[in-house]
Amino acid sequence: MEEWIFRVTAVALPAILAITLHEAAHGFVAWRLGDDTAYQLGRVTFNPLRHIDPFGTVLLPALMYFTTGFVFGWAKPVPVNFGRLNHPRRDMVWVALAGPGTNFALALLSAILWGLVNPEQGIIEHWLRAAAEVSILVNVILMVFNLIPLPPLDGGRVAVGILPDILAFPLARLERFGMPILLAVFFLLPMLGRQIGVDLNIMTWLMGPPVDAVIDLIQILTGNG
Repeated sequence: MEEWIFRVTAVALPAILAITLHEAAHGFVAWRLGDDTAYQLGRVTFNPLRHIDPFGTVLLPALMYFTTGFVFGWAKPVPVNFGRLNHPRRDMVWVALAGPGTNFALALLSAILWGLVNPEQGIIEHWLRAAAEVSILVNVILMVFNLIPLPPLDGGRVAVGILPDILAFPLARLERFGMPILLAVFFLLPMLGRQIGVDLNIMTWLMGPPVDAVIDLIQILTGNG
């Protein structure tokens, strides 16, 4: 039982923080840039309980971690009225970047913690080391995934905000098809790849460089690089 509690908390707590703070950051930046929609709904808070989706934030990430080693999930989306922002097109980019930026900061802090903690000093230090490893993994995955330049992901909103109109408008119109496209790319393509003997796992291709960079950082922090 103690081992089970150790593993569940070391996975669930970092995953919940990564997913919910990602959403809170969107609401906070939108509020500061003129749209108080999320603020009025009580979503501009770093209290994870206000952003948790019981299935998408807790059950699914934990289940996937223990069965596949891959972590994916979501929180309750923070509502943003882009038309109420001070400079809608420009500020949309900053609101979108707030989520992945928060994940980057959490991954960096977790890497620093990982390098400072000695798991041989006791159970608390051992738990902190394990939780930091999960935090790095979850936050890097969320950051990279959300920066894919396809609406409604954050990367898609950034692309719409910075591309010229001739490219931005057609990309924006893809938003209603964005999630079906992503599901096909991340689930159907790997299945097809296994049938024809080709690695079509796009997430593996995307995650390679960021994970390698985090490993290098950890080695530097621990003096092994």
